[in-house]
Parts: sequence; structure tokens; C-alpha cells
Amino acid sequence: MPADIKIPALGESVAGGQIAKWHFNEGDFVKVGDILLTLETDKVAAEVTAEVSGALHIGKQPGDDVEVGAVVGQIDESAAAPAAKVAAPPPAPAPEAKPEPKPSNITEFKVVPKPEPASVPVTKAPAAPEGRVTRKKMSPLRKKIADQLVSAQRTAAILTTFNECDMSNVMALRSKLQDAFVAKNGVKLGFMSFFIKAVVEALKAVPQINVRVEGEEIVQQHYYDIGVAVGTERGLIVPVLRDADLKSFAELEKDILGYAAKAKEGKIQVSDLTGGVFTISNGGVYGSLLSTPIINPPQSAILGMHSIQQRPVAVDKQVVIRPMMNLALSYDHRVVDGKEAVTFLIRVKDCIENPARMLVGA
Repeated sequence: MPADIKIPALGESVAGGQIAKWHFNEGDFVKVGDILLTLETDKVAAEVTAEVSGALHIGKQPGDDVEVGAVVGQIDESAAAPAAKVAAPPPAPAPEAKPEPKPSNITEFKVVPKPEPASVPVTKAPAAPEGRVTRKKMSPLRKKIADQLVSAQRTAAILTTFNECDMSNVMALRSKLQDAFVAKNGVKLGFMSFFIKAVVEALKAVPQINVRVEGEEIVQQHYYDIGVAVGTERGLIVPVLRDADLKSFAELEKDILGYAAKAKEGKIQVSDLTGGVFTISNGGVYGSLLSTPIINPPQSAILGMHSIQQRPVAVDKQVVIRPMMNLALSYDHRVVDGKEAVTFLIRVKDCIENPARMLVGA
């Protein structure tokens, strides 16, 4: 009896997904452990492997939506593995052809080719206009992103406050420590780890930001799992750095690199994306100067980083050129007041402009 190929459980919050592709064709022989198909869910891309060996029968097609536990195909265990091909012996050399004797006393004739009739010009039919639109089905991740963003706009009272920070000191400190940091830890010291540490300090100073709304209750969170928004080929994901307050700069940088590698390889797990209390989004890597980031529900705030620009600023009544970054904090005004939001953002700005104190324990 053929063995069913079922969609396995992928996490408490994942009910199903969409078949992205089959890695084998109908009738192919598959072995235990072979990756049969890739399933796109609203959080991750998951792989379904063969539990038995045999001939593959494909039931559901790419683009089909399937639920956890659904049968998407079968494997016929009675099918024999394809026999190894035996190399055929090389063909025997062809006998050398002997020239045929030329018949004598036969008059040779030249064949005069018959003139071809003049070609009649053919009028080409006008080319059909190419399609000006293309339709494709939303992936589960794109649908999830759309639903979450619309839900956040409808549910939360989103307000954004802005500030700017002088990146001179953090850039100088990073440049000064880079070689020693790499030699000691095997990873580069980036800007994101400074902002993660700054956000943690600001959350400790303004705990009213570290809350979420559940019904008519405000839940205060006393831990610091920070999400970092990452753009991938499939869409936006937010892997979470657990206990960021307890980690060194090197540990944070290694976590960021690890998530980037997993995202590129499509190996992000559902557990990597859940449970964050605050999100940082860096539109600056794409050249953004300013934005109003949307809250990642059920969180109550999100910090937007932007590109660094050399700009004239007033310092001690003198106009100087400094590397400046715009910062944006979007927050849920239902539970966060303007004073708290502004205080939080100023604390982040202060930490970035005075970064040395954050490096203790790095």
C-alpha cells in the first residue's frame, strides 16, 4: 500500500501553507531523507522529506494551499529502485569501404536544376500585443505581512515621533576597535548591535514602552527579546534576539549573522520569529532618509533607523559637517503617551552619541 506524504506540524501558530515547488517529478524514485517539496507558510519556508523509499506520486500542485496533516502525494514502496546503467561496449570499427569500380561506356549527364518559381511575398500577421499585466497568487508570507500591517493600522493608534543622532562617536569607536574586535571574536562590529544595546537601555529607562495589549489588559514585559527586521527574497521577516540585555556585542553580532545565513538558506524556524517585545527596522540599508515604520503586533513600538548623511549642524554655535542619522519611533498611543515616546527616543539618541559606556562587557 502506498505511503501518504503528509504536511507535518510546523509550530503552534502555523496551520498550513502553500506548496512552493516539488523537487522531484511524477514517477521519480525517491529515497528516505530526500527533500520532496518546499512549503511556504506565513512565517517560514519548510521542507518536507521522504519517510520511505519508492516511486513518487504527486497529488497537490505548486500554488495549492494545504493544511497541516493534509495528504499531498504518495510514495509507492513496491517500486524497485532503478537499476544502475551498464556501459555499452564500444562499437566495432566499421569495415573499410572499398571503392566501387566505375562503370564504363556510360554517357555522363549533367542534371540542370529546375528554376524555382518566384516567391510570392507573404504579408505577416500583426503580432499580438504582449500582456501588460501579470497576475500571481500571494504567497502565505506576503498575505501574513499584509494582514498584520492592515491589522496594526486598524487596531493601534499609531503615532510617530522623530529625532536625529550624530553618528560621529559611534563611527570613530567602531573604526578604532574593529581590528581587535574581529581578531578576538571572528565577526565584525556593526551598527546594529549598538542600536540593540541602546534600545535595551531605553526600555529599562522607559518601561512603559515594553508592553503589549491583550484585550482590555496591558501586559508589562520584564525581558528584552529584540526583533530585527530583515528583508528576504520571500518578504520581510523579524528574527528575534533573545535576552539581548544579557548578551555582549560579539554575541549579538554572531546572532545577527546566524539569522542572516538561515534566512538566505531558507532555514529560519517559526521559533526564531516569535516572542519579540520590540522591533528595529533599518531602512537605511536601502537608502531611506526618513520613514514612519508600522508597529509589529502585538508590540507597542518600533524604531526606524535610516541612512547616514553628512549634513551641516550647529555645534557650540559653529556650523560643522557631521554624519547624521534620522530616527523614527512609531508607537501605540493607546498605551504609550507622547512624553514616554519622546523620552525613549532621546535615550536611544544619547546612547548612540555616547557609545563607550555601552561597550562594557563587549
